[in-house]
Amino acid sequence: AVRPVAPLLTKHALVRGRYMKAVAWMEYVGIPIDTNTLAALMSRWDALKGHLIDQIDPAGEIWSGGSFSEAQFREWLAHQGICWPRLDTGRLKLDKETFSDMAKIFPAVQPVEQLRTTLSKMKLKDLAVGPDGRNRTLLSPFGSRSGRNQPSTSRFIFGNARWLRSLIQPQPGTSLAYIDWAQQEFGIGAVLSGDRAMVEAYRSSDPYLAFAKRAGAVPPDATKSSHPNERSTFKMVVLGVGYCMSAPGLAAKLGCSVVEAEELLQIHRQCYPNFWRWSQGAADYGFMNGMIHSRFGLQLHVTADTKDRTLRNFPSQANGAEMMRLAAIYATEAGIRVCAPVHDAFLIEAATEDLDHEVYRMQECMARASADVLDGFRLDTDADLIRHPDRFGGNSENIMWDMAMKFLN
Repeated sequence: AVRPVAPLLTKHALVRGRYMKAVAWMEYVGIPIDTNTLAALMSRWDALKGHLIDQIDPAGEIWSGGSFSEAQFREWLAHQGICWPRLDTGRLKLDKETFSDMAKIFPAVQPVEQLRTTLSKMKLKDLAVGPDGRNRTLLSPFGSRSGRNQPSTSRFIFGNARWLRSLIQPQPGTSLAYIDWAQQEFGIGAVLSGDRAMVEAYRSSDPYLAFAKRAGAVPPDATKSSHPNERSTFKMVVLGVGYCMSAPGLAAKLGCSVVEAEELLQIHRQCYPNFWRWSQGAADYGFMNGMIHSRFGLQLHVTADTKDRTLRNFPSQANGAEMMRLAAIYATEAGIRVCAPVHDAFLIEAATEDLDHEVYRMQECMARASADVLDGFRLDTDADLIRHPDRFGGNSENIMWDMAMKFLN
C-alpha cells in the first residue's frame, strides 16, 4: 500500500527540504532596521505611551488613567453611530481581528485600533535585532494548520504594531521592495473551483468592483473613485466569504441588518455558484475521508473538533502557503536577497541600481510559483519600492509614526 505513493511522497519531501534551505537563507539575510530610532523609542517608551494616548484621545473619551475603558468605548461608538460586533454575552468584541476589520470600514476607528495595537503589542525589548542592525528570528515554517510560517510576533518586526514597520529602512546604497500577490486567496479559489465568472472578476484587476457590477449594484462603467461605498460593501462580502463568515458576522461588520447581510451572501452565491459548490465540497471531502490535503500533499487531519469553516478555508490557505514556499525556493536559489516572507508577500533587498531588475526577477518567481499551484494560471503581483533614505510604511501607519517622531524630537 505504501509503494504506489512513495514517489509522490519523495517529491513532496524534496520540495519541503528545498524550502528549509530557503528559510535558512531568509533568516540569514534579515531585515535592515534603523537602530538609532529604535534605541530612542525604547529609552522613552513609557513617556511615549502617554503622549500617544493624549494625541489620539485628547478628551479622554476612550482611555482612562492610561487604560482602555470598554464602557467609555461603548459610549464613543454610540456617539459615532457605529454598530460594533458583540459576544454572545452582549459585551463588545475587542479582539484584534474585530478591531482590524472595523478599522477598514470606519476611518474613525483606525487611530483607536492603531493605538490599542501599539499599547498591547509594542514589545521592542523583545525585537530580535543583531549588532549589524538586522532583524532576524525563526520563521517557524509549517507552524500553522495550513502550513504557513508562524514567526514570533514579539521578535519579528512584521508581528509588531504596523506603524513600527517604519523602523525598516534600507542601508545606504541599497533599496527594498515589498512584493505581494494581488488578492491571492480570491484568485486561488476562483481557479481551483473552476468558476469562470470569478476568474473573470480576478482578471479585471479589481474583483470587488467586478462583483458589484455583476450583481447590478453599480453601473458597468463604475470605478473605485466613483462608487467607493458600494465597492467597500462588496469588498467586505468577498473577504467575509473567504473566511466563511456568517450573515450575523457580516451584518456586524457592515453595520446592516442580518437580513441585508444574508441577501448579500445570497448574491455572492448566485454570482459564483461553482465556487460555493467547490468550497462545500472541500468540507464534505474532509469529513468523509478524515483528512484534506493541499495540491502538494500537505494534510490536515479531521478530528471531532474540526469545524466546517476550517475545511472550507483550507484549500485557499494551504495552497497559498504552497505558493509562498515555491516562490521562496525559486527566489533564493536564483540569488535574490529575500529578507523575509510576510503572509502573501516578500520583502527583498538589492543595490539601488539593480532594484528594478531584482523586482522583475522576484515577480517572475512568484508568477512561476502561482502557475505551478494553479495549473498554469499566473496570479498578479504588486510591488512597493523603498529607496534609501525612505522608510517602509503607508499613510495610515505614518500617522502614528509622525506622532512618535515629533515627540522624540
